[in-house]
Amino acid sequence: MSRIDPVEQLTLAPLRRLVTSLERLVETHLWARVLLGMLAGILLGVVLGPDAGLVAPGYAVPIATWLALPGLLFLALVQMIVVPLVFASVVRGLAAGENVAQLRQLGLRGAAFFVATTVLATVVGLALGSWIAPGRFVDSASLQASLVTPEIVASTADLVAAPTLQRGPELLIGLLPTNPLASMVSGEMLQVILFAFIVGIALVNLAPDKSAPLFDLLGSLQEVSMTVVSWAMRLAPFAVFGLMTRLTSTVGLDVLAGMSVYMLTVLLGLAIMMGLFVALASLSARIGPRRFLAAIRDVFLLAFSTSSSAAVMPLSIETAEDRLGVDPSAARFLIPLGATINMNGTALYQGVATVFLAQVFEIDLSIGGLAIVVATAVSASIGSPATPGAGIVILAMVLEGVGIPTTGIALILGVDRILDMSRTAVNVTGDLTACVVIQSLSGSTAAGSAAQEEARAS
Repeated sequence: MSRIDPVEQLTLAPLRRLVTSLERLVETHLWARVLLGMLAGILLGVVLGPDAGLVAPGYAVPIATWLALPGLLFLALVQMIVVPLVFASVVRGLAAGENVAQLRQLGLRGAAFFVATTVLATVVGLALGSWIAPGRFVDSASLQASLVTPEIVASTADLVAAPTLQRGPELLIGLLPTNPLASMVSGEMLQVILFAFIVGIALVNLAPDKSAPLFDLLGSLQEVSMTVVSWAMRLAPFAVFGLMTRLTSTVGLDVLAGMSVYMLTVLLGLAIMMGLFVALASLSARIGPRRFLAAIRDVFLLAFSTSSSAAVMPLSIETAEDRLGVDPSAARFLIPLGATINMNGTALYQGVATVFLAQVFEIDLSIGGLAIVVATAVSASIGSPATPGAGIVILAMVLEGVGIPTTGIALILGVDRILDMSRTAVNVTGDLTACVVIQSLSGSTAAGSAAQEEARAS
């Protein structure tokens, strides 16, 4: 029988404890599993990618496509259930409110927060783009000569029409769903939320014995939806692994290196917005930055991996209620509203991208042009889909507003997926920050204490 040397035993003991701790961390925390899947996907994507040259493209593309299947299934499951879940959550959240005046105050404060932070994000993006000037670090002449307008760029300009003062009444009336079922089928989230808002207000004004049956029915619908979401969440680590593998194997390292300054400019701006959100949450609810980040890390990583605010909406609601101590009436109204109209990260990205493309095409943006960028980015964010790639659609409209050729989008499409992931994570953080800040403004101190206790426990 062999004996273990005491010195060897002392050397291996810390390693064994580390392995045991890592296994426990992965088993009990979703964020750890998502992060592990993300890292593994990046490594495998590099192996399958064209830069490594280890796998022929004819084999690498099918492998990456099949590995992305769990991710596509995850997104399909969540998108399938998100409309009934949002409708039931918004109605029950509003009906749980104390009175109509409270709901009106909640909506006005939420809209004001989202608009103000979106304007600020756009200004930060424009300022960083003008200061760093990422367009100086690329060969403008060769880039313009090699531009080929892809189908996605040619079609984006037709997807959205620039808002004008004359079209104001038409746009406002168009927000109300004349056929709520058609809005649900087509996934028009802003119209679904407005319809749910009207139904919720009506329930508040009804006698309890008349509103109780519908309220109970929506409660059952909400529970069923959350059950389906819980099934989808089991796929999250595998979904992240597959999606990251496909992304890394598709985007070559040469493309990333050539656009590195532009990417770093966007990421710096997003980091500034993250710092602002953490500071706002810390000051308003008195939750330390580390505690706040620990509470939202699951949502942040999942939003980063899926690039969809709608996909993480159920988890955002759960995080706001359980980990941040936000009242259900506030969380179930503000989170869906934020996922629809809050595009802080996207607005910042559009500011940087507009300045970058203006520098590439050697177009001088005047003060009036910068004001147009801010106004267009904010107005276009309202009602834009909370799905991957929505920022490109809005960017096409912003570029047209200041006379920059939309063909320039082809220059940034190669790295857009990575930036889309980053700005979606910031968008979702802004939604959760709005819940904390607005509840604090409402004078609810119990929620802040609950959030602190939850953060300490985690």
